[in-house]
Amino acid sequence: MKIAFKDIEEKNLSEVKKIYDWYIQNSTATFHTEPITVEQLKEFIFILHPIYKSYLIYEANNVAGYCFLTYYKKRQAYDRTAEITIYLKQDSCQKGIGKVALLHLEQKALETGIRNLIAIISGDNSGSIHLFEKMGYSKCAHFKNVGEKFGKVLDVVAYQKEL
Repeated sequence: MKIAFKDIEEKNLSEVKKIYDWYIQNSTATFHTEPITVEQLKEFIFILHPIYKSYLIYEANNVAGYCFLTYYKKRQAYDRTAEITIYLKQDSCQKGIGKVALLHLEQKALETGIRNLIAIISGDNSGSIHLFEKMGYSKCAHFKNVGEKFGKVLDVVAYQKEL
């Protein structure tokens, strides 16, 4: 399996949106309930940011998904911490790509001075929870009944890893 990462550029945002829209419409992995605009994507996926990196993930020269680091909170005291996110196309799941993406983002975080990563995950997203636990992340929070999507009340869990 050959996995490559390329910085997300402005021209890639429609591809990113297409992947994210699938999750909005078909899963509880995100709590957006309606498709968002490219401008809204730019609020948390940054292009060529010096610290918070965003990547398209390629498997055998085909886009398999995207991953990124973003602000945990927009206050200077949190600059050593980032939120980590990975979204894969459905046919790219369960192939080990998520693990490779996680390792890639951890390395990029270290290179830019980030020492703490936090994953915010829907409580029923067992695949993501399993991945983060397997990769050494510890559950640090559990928020009960904080969201509702598709008529289902959902928990949110947070997983943390100090690099």
